Amino acid sequence: MQKIQMKTPLVEMDGDEMTRILWQQIKDELILPFVDLKTEYYDLGLVEREKTKDAVTMEAALANKKYGVAVKCATITPNKQRVEEYNLSEMWKSPNGTIRAVLDGTVFRAPILIDSIKPAVRNWKKPITIARHAYGDVYKATEYRIPGEGKAELLFTAKDGTEMRQTIYDFECAGVLQGQYNKDSSIRSFAHSCFKYAIATKQDLWFSTKDTISKQYDQTFKLIFEEIYQNEYKDEFEKLGIEYFYTLIDDAVARVIRSEGGFIWACKNYDGDVMSDMVSTAFGSLAMMTSVLVSPDGNYEYEAAHGTVTRHYYRYLKGEETSTNPMATIFAWTGALRKRGELDELPDLVAFADKLEAACIQTLNDGIMTKDLAGLVEDKSAVTPVNSMGFLKAIRERM
Repeated sequence: MQKIQMKTPLVEMDGDEMTRILWQQIKDELILPFVDLKTEYYDLGLVEREKTKDAVTMEAALANKKYGVAVKCATITPNKQRVEEYNLSEMWKSPNGTIRAVLDGTVFRAPILIDSIKPAVRNWKKPITIARHAYGDVYKATEYRIPGEGKAELLFTAKDGTEMRQTIYDFECAGVLQGQYNKDSSIRSFAHSCFKYAIATKQDLWFSTKDTISKQYDQTFKLIFEEIYQNEYKDEFEKLGIEYFYTLIDDAVARVIRSEGGFIWACKNYDGDVMSDMVSTAFGSLAMMTSVLVSPDGNYEYEAAHGTVTRHYYRYLKGEETSTNPMATIFAWTGALRKRGELDELPDLVAFADKLEAACIQTLNDGIMTKDLAGLVEDKSAVTPVNSMGFLKAIRERM
């Protein structure tokens, strides 16, 4: 069989643990037999990030800007335990945070729905798309331990030398201190991306922060969104019969739970991280969530929304069989290949991505699935639980 040809490489960002194993298996079983795959490869596994002092992450992000489309495997963001486990010289920051800062985009995450798994929230009938701001906040924060008594201050020195200074807290004991930031230009890019995506998909857009508590930081998001909506998108929204509204995030959570779905929920960076996990779990599984980072200048990075599946990796290292769900990682590949095909005007590559996704959905609807999904199906007699490779081979047959 003649393989489907590519013109421009994808930027391929490899990752860690069980998802790294699945990454190669997906390529070997579902992509390389059909596509003459061209990628510019970057290893973002923790070992390589330590070896390069995390320079490889920045190189991958800049390559994404150069080539326009990237596909990324799940990676470890190390904590104290990981520093010891991997003998790291530093607690390296989130690779996703670095990449998102370089691209300054918005992450859109939506669940993959199948007939046999009903959402845990019984009134949800349509997908809920999380639009997550992908810049700043805790992911780029500066933080350190306070050793003992002393005064913590927030200081800004303007270019002309003038200062703004405010006491954060007079510590009477040891503690912890964190400073986070954002910038108007990135918030504006976030707002434009959300409004454009809502128009393109003809969905209502909800936006939520906590401006009653964060009267400067969160309120800046609220005011910028409202200004851009009123000046640039209101007429288009009204013409399409879709709605934009702002509400506090605690009210938004209550509204989301009572809703039928079928809208975009825009959140700040950390809020979007947490809420996308909540939404994906309620719809079925973290491994059934698509994720794409879209930058204002038209660059795309596709990834799985979940972590590196550490527990399965330790079992894999012992030689034990695992039933790890590869769906989100497969859809990261199909999303990237489809976008590459669209940008390079390669209809065969676009069609391949569509067919691979259809084969995945058909496999699940035929009752063949990994154990995390099998446990969610009410009619257990209609399900055949398989291990990871068995699932990939079943998809391959349907391809």
